[in-house]
Amino acid sequence: MTTDAPTSPGGIPPTHAARDRARSAPLRPRKPRGARRWVLLGIGIILAALTVFPLVWMILGSVKTPEEVNSPDLIPSTVTFENYVYVFSNVPFARYLLNSFFVSAAVTVISLWFHSMAAYALARLDFPGRERIFLLIFSTMLVSAPVTIIPTFIIVRTLGMVDNYAGLIVPMIFNAFGIFLLRQFYISLPDELEEAALVDGASYWTIYRRIVLPLSRPILAALAVFFFLANWNSFVWPMTITSDPNLRVVQLGIQTFQQQYAADWNYILAASTVAALPTLAIFFVFQKQIVASIKTSGLK
Repeated sequence: MTTDAPTSPGGIPPTHAARDRARSAPLRPRKPRGARRWVLLGIGIILAALTVFPLVWMILGSVKTPEEVNSPDLIPSTVTFENYVYVFSNVPFARYLLNSFFVSAAVTVISLWFHSMAAYALARLDFPGRERIFLLIFSTMLVSAPVTIIPTFIIVRTLGMVDNYAGLIVPMIFNAFGIFLLRQFYISLPDELEEAALVDGASYWTIYRRIVLPLSRPILAALAVFFFLANWNSFVWPMTITSDPNLRVVQLGIQTFQQQYAADWNYILAASTVAALPTLAIFFVFQKQIVASIKTSGLK
């Protein structure tokens, strides 16, 4: 017994008829991928130009003469470096730079040392209350920094650290983000490394110093950049804790400079350029480490 497949009125099986109709249907024009890529590239270039323009304007304005600094022309007709000479000869700007470098470097080194130890303990050591301690540390990231300025100032004043380097350094050492990022990185390390070291008789301190720290170089380098730049650009806390002119950091120095030379924008732009150059140099030198740390940590 055989059965015949149903056919269309023209005697063509339905599947063949549908296929023929699909072939004869007009093709919809596809949007070229190249055009989309060019549009995205154009948007990226525009956003990059808007971001870089203030920096370019600041640098070009710092080499303009006092008569030309307020002109709408971007390119100066006469390039002069007298503004930089004036900044360093008539204002203790070198002292401000040295203070910022000392405070930023001290906070960075001490923070990396303590944060790496705390993160290793929270990630690899098993002790009661470990998760609760981590949640308590993590919860401090949800508190806005201005909220803690007054309590921190009261504590610092009680400890006698007002108007000295300790008041600029000690309160800035703790950073929950650094502990969080390092802990996530240490969790991703294979357990076999630690187990093999324990079998060989190594203590946890030896494991941390000889195994964990060398493996942490990329993420430590990235955190060093973050900590250094954050303290270099710090303004509110140094203004709160210091009144001694010899302890002024570069951001306070620029504010004081602006109050004294409010109409001399060529000097202000020169000082701002000098303050910005170290941060740009550090970022360009360590940008690979920053990207590598984000990839290796995973933020998971």
